[in-house]
Amino acid sequence: MSTMAVIPVEGQAGSALSPVTRLAPYEREGMDQDLVARAQKGDQRAFEKLTRANHPRLYRVALGILRDPHLAEDATQQAHVDIWRHIRRLRDPSKFEGWSYRLLVNACYDEAKRRPRWVSDSKMQPADEPRASDAFGVVIDRDVLERGFERLSVDHRAVIVLRHLLDLPPEQVAEALDVPVGTVGSRLSRAMESLRAVLESDARSAETATARQGTVR
Repeated sequence: MSTMAVIPVEGQAGSALSPVTRLAPYEREGMDQDLVARAQKGDQRAFEKLTRANHPRLYRVALGILRDPHLAEDATQQAHVDIWRHIRRLRDPSKFEGWSYRLLVNACYDEAKRRPRWVSDSKMQPADEPRASDAFGVVIDRDVLERGFERLSVDHRAVIVLRHLLDLPPEQVAEALDVPVGTVGSRLSRAMESLRAVLESDARSAETATARQGTVR
């Protein structure tokens, strides 16, 4: 199978993503098994259509994991390349969605290893965030949650995104992460505990800082 150029899709880099915002149904379209089957036979036009349909979905998952639009775009493009290279190995076209997630997650891991220290410029959307009594409180909650999520390991971010962003069942999450189903539950539990610990630590630090300011006054 010859190498082909990855199709750029406009309107991706720079968009925001909350780690708890689930994909809408229309954003999960593009799993046309006929296109997959044709792409497996080397039909580049079919693969281009498949890529255009799936790029937004894959990009949002990559952004949820990496928290940086540029790294997410690189990981998504690499996933498209890997999909094209290995699509003939996919035995069942109906398994394309989960299989593509596995390649994407692997690409995200590779991006994180190559650039382990980055400053995320992805910000959360206000949708599905905790509501505060005033606008200033909402901003604080969102920023705190964003910082907490960024401090999680890539493994923990990945399982949260797949389980809660995509609302995938544990079996599909296990397939995407290439781990036993039982590992999904334990990893998700540890991820949520880690996020909770980070948020509680930040809250205590903020309370201490506020108390000190009050003492100085």
